[in-house]
Amino acid sequence: MKILVLSDSHGNYRALSKVMTDIHADLYIHLGDGERELDRLCIAYPDKQVYHIAGNCDFASLSPDELLISPDDKNVIYAVHGHLHGVKYSLESLKKTAAQKGANIILYGHTHCRYNKYENGVYIMNPGSLSLPRDGQSPSFGVIELLPKGIITNIVDI
Repeated sequence: MKILVLSDSHGNYRALSKVMTDIHADLYIHLGDGERELDRLCIAYPDKQVYHIAGNCDFASLSPDELLISPDDKNVIYAVHGHLHGVKYSLESLKKTAAQKGANIILYGHTHCRYNKYENGVYIMNPGSLSLPRDGQSPSFGVIELLPKGIITNIVDI
């Protein structure tokens, strides 16, 4: 199973559309701050399986603040935007909450900085920003592949 992880598109419909139309995935997860352009794409491509959560800039959003899904029978994904967990300062609150929920994959955005680590049996990813990276690198998104013998995570430049 291939999962695309997107975050912080901040109104950049072109970047979000390019990734979602050029790259096939079984599942798309948007981590917030891009709900309006994502809504447009969901209407244009109703066959795509898309999950999204509210970011701090998704004003008047009806989307949830967190997502807990099990896309297969082995893995549990906990996804948040990150602002409610203070991810700009530390990942400890996020890791603790994810552990309490039984997640082995943690996804977050908000910082606009890439992060892709494997720590103590848990994959932690921030895909960076689709439009406004703050780490001196190119705009990016994440890819997770759930394979029979393991998990592969990667961050890809647009």
